[in-house]
Amino acid sequence: MKSVAMIPARMGSQRLPKKNLADFHGSPLIVHAIRKCFATGLFDEVWVNSEHPDFGPIAEAEGAHFHQRPEELGNNNATSEQFIAEFLEKQDCTFIYQVHSIAPLLSVSDLKKFVAEMQTDQYDALMSVVDENLECLYKDEPVNFTFAEKTNSQYLIPVRRIVWAVTAWRRETYLGAIKSGNCATYSGRIGYISVGRMAGHVIKTQEDLDVAAALYDILAD
Repeated sequence: MKSVAMIPARMGSQRLPKKNLADFHGSPLIVHAIRKCFATGLFDEVWVNSEHPDFGPIAEAEGAHFHQRPEELGNNNATSEQFIAEFLEKQDCTFIYQVHSIAPLLSVSDLKKFVAEMQTDQYDALMSVVDENLECLYKDEPVNFTFAEKTNSQYLIPVRRIVWAVTAWRRETYLGAIKSGNCATYSGRIGYISVGRMAGHVIKTQEDLDVAAALYDILAD
């Protein structure tokens, strides 16, 4: 049962340019992700997956492999389904774990817990989620509460927000869905594992990065 960690790293991010190379406590975000994967001791291989060759030397310096996907799979129109499928077609494994560098507050222990859950062999896809114990609306209509009464938040059924800090798939099921023309991301038996709000904090903007840096200082104390 071969487990591979795959860290996606697109160079052309728009809201925070070159965010995977953004400094985070002395090292680029991508380096934190690589080191985190190795620190678990649970992956047979760790890969950085990017359309840009500049990530190759960074990956190799940290002892990781580098997969250079086609340039068109790094533009704004490319989807994660496309570049994950392209990677899986070339790399053999049982499970692939997509570990996002833009979730730097996901801890090594969070990652170990996630891998252990996937390796129970119950799932074809496993998502990291944050449980929201607050009143939530969809199109201005209640999702987990009713306008007929006020319920204390501790009694609400949580709404589960997929945060993509780490996600796992069974290679065979994923590629099977792609070949059938179906959605691979949500194919087969899907499981969900809760991570804390900080672990689920994903960096899209400079403000997100600043918040993560401040929280990192607090968590390190």
